[in-house]
Amino acid sequence: MRIALFSDIHANLPALEAFFADVDKRQPDALYCLGDLVGYNIWPNEVINEIRRRKIPTIAGNYDFGIGRSIDDCGCAYKTDQEKANGAISISLTNELVNAEERKYLRSLPAHIRLEFQLNNDTLNLLLVHGSPRKINEYLFEDRDEKSMLRIMEDADADILCFGHTHKPYHRILNAGAAHEPRYRHAINIGSVGKPKDANPQGGYVMITINENASVLDKESIQVAFIRFNYDVEKAAKAVEDSRLPNAYAESLRKGI
Repeated sequence: MRIALFSDIHANLPALEAFFADVDKRQPDALYCLGDLVGYNIWPNEVINEIRRRKIPTIAGNYDFGIGRSIDDCGCAYKTDQEKANGAISISLTNELVNAEERKYLRSLPAHIRLEFQLNNDTLNLLLVHGSPRKINEYLFEDRDEKSMLRIMEDADADILCFGHTHKPYHRILNAGAAHEPRYRHAINIGSVGKPKDANPQGGYVMITINENASVLDKESIQVAFIRFNYDVEKAAKAVEDSRLPNAYAESLRKGI
């Protein structure tokens, strides 16, 4: 079973189109979207309707949650007053752009998707969330304390936890058992299609391979591939600059920050 996961498109239609071109060539067995379809660029309706047209199972991101309810809060953690002011412009414009039918779709998105695999007389639970199992806008950064990450995964009964929100991809393998009797859990941040923040402007997504021999007892049995793809960054950046969105968002796209 090869599962492609993508997230955080943020109204970047050129990036989404390039993603589809790339993932279609790889022909995964399943495709899921972990949310944040809108915000920070000018194509929220187009992005939403591409997801809907392909009938891709999708969960709500924090931005989708806010815009779906026509509120002026995306649940984002802005660090400075300037970032907060820029964010307010993005929320305002996105609320203006999103049509009624597309807003209804955002409002209907589920909070998470759980998949249960029954392999080797064992159960393997895959949980898809946007921020964390506890909160849609919780940031699970790579440097989170191991005990804290394990507690989150154990409370959620997730052997494989996949999430986005930080826009910074990583894969951590954690031992939830004893040294002599390991039980491995996988924490996977799938990065961002349309607004990467890991100093690489390419869009990104993840391909997970779960084969018939996959087991929580073998940390190598779950294969995780981070895939990057080129897209027309300048087209997306220019669209920002030609709108009332802050030019800082255009530079973020160009630099991948």
